[in-house]
Amino acid sequence: MSLSKQHEIHTRRFGRNLGVGLVLAGFIAVIFGLTVVKVSRGDYEPARATTVGTETN
Repeated sequence: MSLSKQHEIHTRRFGRNLGVGLVLAGFIAVIFGLTVVKVSRGDYEPARATTVGTETN
């Protein structure tokens, strides 16, 4: 059995998959970077502990 040349559709599909993968990796990097900056600056408000039936006026 001889090695055959890869079909054109496989080449195009690989290029498209590579592009989608790079865009996804870039999006994840941006979200991770924003999270790191926000946490390191302390711009987040911790959740308040609330319990049902213990409202204060």
